[in-house]
Amino acid sequence: MLLQGDLQKVFDALYHLGVIDPVLEMDWSEEFKSIEDNPLQLAEIVGIVNSNLGNYEDLMGQLSSFDDRDLSHLAIVVAKELVGFHTNKVIH
Repeated sequence: MLLQGDLQKVFDALYHLGVIDPVLEMDWSEEFKSIEDNPLQLAEIVGIVNSNLGNYEDLMGQLSSFDDRDLSHLAIVVAKELVGFHTNKVIH
């Protein structure tokens, strides 16, 4: 389940919703297991993110209907994608 589009917009939306700081305090190994055990929960929210064509404020409005755990899992996926993007970046 991959995020598409502007990851910075997703990060900004999650930051302004107050999701990022609590996620930094979590045990991510437990959260990754929870994500793997319940992939359909995250698939819905990723679908909304991938279909959003507005700015981060529009995305915030769409994300605000989800619970804290779903938003935390989204934040973890965003972080994983950002790390992968920056790790795989080729420097010329």
